[in-house]
Amino acid sequence: MKMLLNEHISSKEMKAIELNSQYLGVCKLLLMENAGNGIAQYVKNNYPDKNNIVIACGLGGNGGDGFVAARHLASEGYQIEVMLLGKGEHIHSPESEINYKSLKTMTETVKITEIRDSADIPPLKSDIIIDALIGLGIQGPLRSPYKQMVEKINTSKAVKISVDIPSGMNADAGETYNNSVNPDNLLTFHKRKNGIKKLNSTIIPIGIPPEAITQTGPGDIFLINKPRDQDSHKGKFGKLLVIGGSENYNGAPALVGMAAYATGVDICHIAAPESAASIIASYSPSFITTKLKGTRLSGKNIKKIESLIERFDAVAIGPGLGDHDETMEAVRQILDKVNKPLVIDADALKALVDYDKKLPSNIVLTPHRGEFRILTGKTIEGNINDKETVQKQASKLGATILLKRSRDIISDGKHTRTNHTGNPGMTVGGTGDVLAGITASYLAMGAGAFESACAAAFVSGKAGDVALKDMGYNFEAKDVVDRIPIVIRDCLEGKMVRD
Repeated sequence: MKMLLNEHISSKEMKAIELNSQYLGVCKLLLMENAGNGIAQYVKNNYPDKNNIVIACGLGGNGGDGFVAARHLASEGYQIEVMLLGKGEHIHSPESEINYKSLKTMTETVKITEIRDSADIPPLKSDIIIDALIGLGIQGPLRSPYKQMVEKINTSKAVKISVDIPSGMNADAGETYNNSVNPDNLLTFHKRKNGIKKLNSTIIPIGIPPEAITQTGPGDIFLINKPRDQDSHKGKFGKLLVIGGSENYNGAPALVGMAAYATGVDICHIAAPESAASIIASYSPSFITTKLKGTRLSGKNIKKIESLIERFDAVAIGPGLGDHDETMEAVRQILDKVNKPLVIDADALKALVDYDKKLPSNIVLTPHRGEFRILTGKTIEGNINDKETVQKQASKLGATILLKRSRDIISDGKHTRTNHTGNPGMTVGGTGDVLAGITASYLAMGAGAFESACAAAFVSGKAGDVALKDMGYNFEAKDVVDRIPIVIRDCLEGKMVRD
């Protein structure tokens, strides 16, 4: 999440942050409570002499913020009328429904009017109108009775306050489809949204843990997820080339391919020495393999690999290659020619020690501590200074580094985050190949290097955690692969919580 240092964020980034907060135990209901209380305190501090308040609420989360604000303002002695556009039974946010039910018990202090038709909208006679109709999820022009309610709000002489985004405005583009509220004050949560850069606004903190941004979480998967539609076709979700294997190692590139498929890539093609290619193909009928002459990668394979690269969206190189001198030289020659998003893993990392040219753009390096020391000459000490060390080296190399350790560090030289999934059982051989496969799959599907590395670190570690829960420490890398789709599904459905 590169929005960490940004003053403004998109609606999708805000959703990702909320998912990460939920994973950390700060549920949506608590965030809604903080938002509504923040609205109430703003009104109390800025308009102590205005007593009559109308809160116009929609059926989603924005309306839920309004319900909470109504409860807090009523407790401060304000005269509150909540106008709900629609039936209470049609509220589609579970958190909003909880707060609406609570509000309905306040029969002596809060008046609730359910507006089912534009003709039901009464005159807005109040000192303040709070616009909590539609938040970040608006998808098109306002429809009745929302359109008419917005018109009445705009013609009112009351002080108008919008919640998070003026209803009717696109939070990212700042455009209106047919009409939007023109607020006197805009209260936006956590950070200003991209579409309101030109509007005067006040940020209301809602208790987002800083770790929801500095650490990876399910929001990272949501942020780069590529939705599938009925018009999807083979290759739309990425074609990955894996270059790996040797006479002694054939399982590593197969695990990369399995993990890539489990993550969602459409096609995985593995180029391996002929001594390993047939064995690799036997691991899965989904694998397409190209046999490279010889028992290991060498210079005589370069032309064939170069012709392959152009057909793919991303490349992963390194798993099972071995570190023979001619193999390292071949890796360097490939780096000279590749112009696609790239994961460099395992033995291929050693080839970078003597590589004095600029690395390709959109590249992820996945070293463990020992490989990081070989690659950079720097030692990981296991303390707070490690983040700074990784960031400096990522900047120096012009790449994203995903440092594998008990708490992974991911940095692109400007932004640095940590990953806290995973367990000691993942010291078993092959889990690094699984991580490389997930990372490469996201690259092939079009995600950026830093974002792919962050999401992959979380998914890989969490899949390992699920394997541990299911099997104890008696699991292997393939068991981690099998749980990747489950983890991704739970992340996207908002069901992922921290153990």
